Amino acid sequence: MAVMRQTDLWRLPFVVVAVKYRELSRNLPGIAISYMGIPKDSLYTWRRKSQKGTPSTQEKSTAGLSSEEKFNVVLETASLNEVELGEYCRRKGLFPQQISAWRETCTQAQAPLAPKADRNKLRIQTRKIKRLEVELRRKEKALAEAAALLILQKKVRAFWEESEDE
Repeated sequence: MAVMRQTDLWRLPFVVVAVKYRELSRNLPGIAISYMGIPKDSLYTWRRKSQKGTPSTQEKSTAGLSSEEKFNVVLETASLNEVELGEYCRRKGLFPQQISAWRETCTQAQAPLAPKADRNKLRIQTRKIKRLEVELRRKEKALAEAAALLILQKKVRAFWEESEDE
Protein backbone atom coordinates (compact mmCIF):
# COMPACT_ATOMS: atom_id res chain seq x y z
CA MET A 1 0.00 0.00 0.00
CA ALA A 2 1.31 3.39 -0.92
CA VAL A 3 2.09 6.01 1.68
CA MET A 4 0.06 9.19 1.34
CA ARG A 5 1.93 12.43 1.06
CA GLN A 6 0.91 15.56 2.92
CA THR A 7 -0.40 17.08 -0.33
CA ASP A 8 -2.70 14.08 -0.94
CA LEU A 9 -4.51 14.29 2.41
CA TRP A 10 -7.44 16.12 0.87
CA ARG A 11 -8.21 12.94 -1.13
CA LEU A 12 -8.53 10.77 1.98
CA PRO A 13 -12.30 11.23 2.53
CA PHE A 14 -12.96 10.36 -1.11
CA VAL A 15 -10.86 7.22 -0.87
CA VAL A 16 -12.69 6.09 2.30
CA VAL A 17 -16.09 6.64 0.67
CA ALA A 18 -15.01 4.76 -2.46
CA VAL A 19 -13.76 1.79 -0.41
CA LYS A 20 -16.95 1.68 1.68
CA TYR A 21 -19.09 1.92 -1.45
CA ARG A 22 -17.18 -0.94 -3.08
CA GLU A 23 -17.65 -3.09 0.04
CA LEU A 24 -21.35 -2.22 0.21
CA SER A 25 -21.98 -2.94 -3.46
CA ARG A 26 -20.30 -6.35 -3.15
CA ASN A 27 -22.43 -7.22 -0.14
CA LEU A 28 -25.70 -5.71 -1.38
CA PRO A 29 -27.36 -9.05 -2.17
CA GLY A 30 -26.55 -10.25 1.34
CA ILE A 31 -28.06 -7.11 2.85
CA ALA A 32 -31.21 -7.40 0.73
CA ILE A 33 -31.63 -11.07 1.63
CA SER A 34 -31.03 -10.75 5.37
CA TYR A 35 -32.67 -7.42 6.21
CA MET A 36 -35.38 -7.09 3.57
CA GLY A 37 -36.36 -10.72 3.12
CA ILE A 38 -36.03 -10.60 -0.67
CA PRO A 39 -35.33 -14.06 -2.11
CA LYS A 40 -31.93 -14.47 -3.73
CA ASP A 41 -33.46 -15.77 -6.97
CA SER A 42 -35.60 -12.63 -7.30
CA LEU A 43 -32.58 -10.37 -6.93
CA TYR A 44 -30.66 -12.12 -9.66
CA THR A 45 -33.73 -12.27 -11.92
CA TRP A 46 -34.26 -8.53 -11.49
CA ARG A 47 -30.62 -7.85 -12.22
CA ARG A 48 -30.68 -10.00 -15.34
CA LYS A 49 -33.83 -8.28 -16.61
CA SER A 50 -32.43 -4.79 -15.95
CA GLN A 51 -29.22 -5.66 -17.77
CA LYS A 52 -31.15 -6.92 -20.78
CA GLY A 53 -33.24 -3.76 -20.81
CA THR A 54 -36.56 -5.56 -21.09
CA PRO A 55 -39.45 -3.23 -21.84
CA SER A 56 -42.31 -2.84 -19.41
CA THR A 57 -45.45 -4.93 -19.83
CA GLN A 58 -47.31 -1.99 -21.32
CA GLU A 59 -44.62 -1.48 -23.96
CA LYS A 60 -44.58 -5.19 -24.77
CA SER A 61 -48.33 -5.45 -25.15
CA THR A 62 -48.79 -2.51 -27.51
CA ALA A 63 -45.53 -2.67 -29.44
CA GLY A 64 -46.71 -5.42 -31.76
CA LEU A 65 -50.23 -4.12 -32.39
CA SER A 66 -51.06 -2.35 -35.61
CA SER A 67 -53.70 0.36 -35.79
CA GLU A 68 -56.11 -2.13 -37.34
CA GLU A 69 -55.62 -4.53 -34.42
CA LYS A 70 -56.16 -1.68 -31.95
CA PHE A 71 -59.38 -0.76 -33.76
CA ASN A 72 -60.51 -4.40 -33.55
CA VAL A 73 -59.81 -4.37 -29.80
CA VAL A 74 -61.96 -1.24 -29.46
CA LEU A 75 -64.78 -2.95 -31.38
CA GLU A 76 -64.52 -6.13 -29.31
CA THR A 77 -64.62 -4.24 -26.01
CA ALA A 78 -67.33 -1.73 -26.93
CA SER A 79 -70.15 -3.76 -25.36
CA LEU A 80 -68.22 -5.10 -22.34
CA ASN A 81 -68.89 -3.92 -18.81
CA GLU A 82 -66.08 -3.09 -16.38
CA VAL A 83 -65.65 -6.63 -15.03
CA GLU A 84 -65.64 -8.20 -18.49
CA LEU A 85 -63.26 -5.51 -19.73
CA GLY A 86 -60.85 -6.30 -16.88
CA GLU A 87 -60.98 -9.99 -17.73
CA TYR A 88 -60.42 -9.24 -21.43
CA CYS A 89 -57.46 -7.01 -20.60
CA ARG A 90 -55.84 -9.67 -18.39
CA ARG A 91 -56.34 -12.27 -21.09
CA LYS A 92 -54.81 -10.07 -23.80
CA GLY A 93 -52.15 -8.41 -21.61
CA LEU A 94 -53.59 -4.91 -22.04
CA PHE A 95 -54.67 -2.13 -19.72
CA PRO A 96 -58.15 -0.55 -19.65
CA GLN A 97 -56.57 2.90 -19.95
CA GLN A 98 -54.97 1.89 -23.24
CA ILE A 99 -58.28 0.73 -24.64
CA SER A 100 -60.05 3.93 -23.58
CA ALA A 101 -57.28 6.01 -25.20
CA TRP A 102 -57.62 3.97 -28.41
CA ARG A 103 -61.42 4.44 -28.30
CA GLU A 104 -60.93 8.22 -28.00
CA THR A 105 -58.52 8.19 -30.94
CA CYS A 106 -61.00 6.23 -33.05
CA THR A 107 -63.79 8.67 -32.14
CA GLN A 108 -61.69 11.66 -33.14
CA ALA A 109 -60.66 9.99 -36.39
CA GLN A 110 -64.30 9.55 -37.37
CA ALA A 111 -65.26 13.18 -36.69
CA PRO A 112 -66.69 14.90 -39.75
CA LEU A 113 -64.57 17.42 -41.58
CA ALA A 114 -65.58 21.05 -41.42
CA PRO A 115 -67.67 22.24 -44.36
CA LYS A 116 -65.90 24.22 -47.07
CA ALA A 117 -67.54 27.48 -45.97
CA ASP A 118 -66.16 27.02 -42.43
CA ARG A 119 -62.70 26.27 -43.78
CA ASN A 120 -62.80 29.43 -45.91
CA LYS A 121 -63.95 31.48 -42.93
CA LEU A 122 -61.14 30.01 -40.84
CA ARG A 123 -58.60 30.80 -43.56
CA ILE A 124 -59.83 34.42 -43.74
CA GLN A 125 -59.63 34.77 -39.96
CA THR A 126 -56.12 33.34 -39.93
CA ARG A 127 -54.97 35.85 -42.55
CA LYS A 128 -56.60 38.69 -40.62
CA ILE A 129 -54.86 37.62 -37.40
CA LYS A 130 -51.48 37.52 -39.15
CA ARG A 131 -52.05 40.96 -40.66
CA LEU A 132 -53.06 42.40 -37.28
CA GLU A 133 -50.01 40.83 -35.61
CA VAL A 134 -47.73 42.46 -38.19
CA GLU A 135 -49.44 45.81 -37.64
CA LEU A 136 -49.15 45.40 -33.85
CA ARG A 137 -45.42 44.70 -34.12
CA ARG A 138 -44.96 47.79 -36.30
CA LYS A 139 -46.85 49.98 -33.84
CA GLU A 140 -44.91 48.57 -30.87
CA LYS A 141 -41.65 49.48 -32.63
CA ALA A 142 -42.93 52.99 -33.33
CA LEU A 143 -44.00 53.40 -29.71
CA ALA A 144 -40.62 52.21 -28.44
CA GLU A 145 -38.89 54.66 -30.77
CA ALA A 146 -41.11 57.53 -29.61
CA ALA A 147 -40.42 56.67 -25.96
CA ALA A 148 -36.68 56.59 -26.64
CA LEU A 149 -36.89 60.00 -28.36
CA LEU A 150 -38.81 61.48 -25.41
CA ILE A 151 -36.23 60.19 -22.93
CA LEU A 152 -33.42 61.53 -25.09
CA GLN A 153 -35.18 64.89 -25.36
CA LYS A 154 -35.52 65.09 -21.56
CA LYS A 155 -31.84 64.26 -21.11
CA VAL A 156 -30.76 66.93 -23.60
CA ARG A 157 -33.01 69.50 -21.95
CA ALA A 158 -31.60 68.58 -18.51
CA PHE A 159 -28.03 68.80 -19.87
CA TRP A 160 -28.59 72.27 -21.32
CA GLU A 161 -30.25 73.50 -18.15
CA GLU A 162 -27.25 72.32 -16.10
CA SER A 163 -24.78 74.00 -18.45
CA GLU A 164 -26.70 77.33 -18.29
CA ASP A 165 -26.72 77.23 -14.47
CA GLU A 166 -22.96 76.86 -14.29
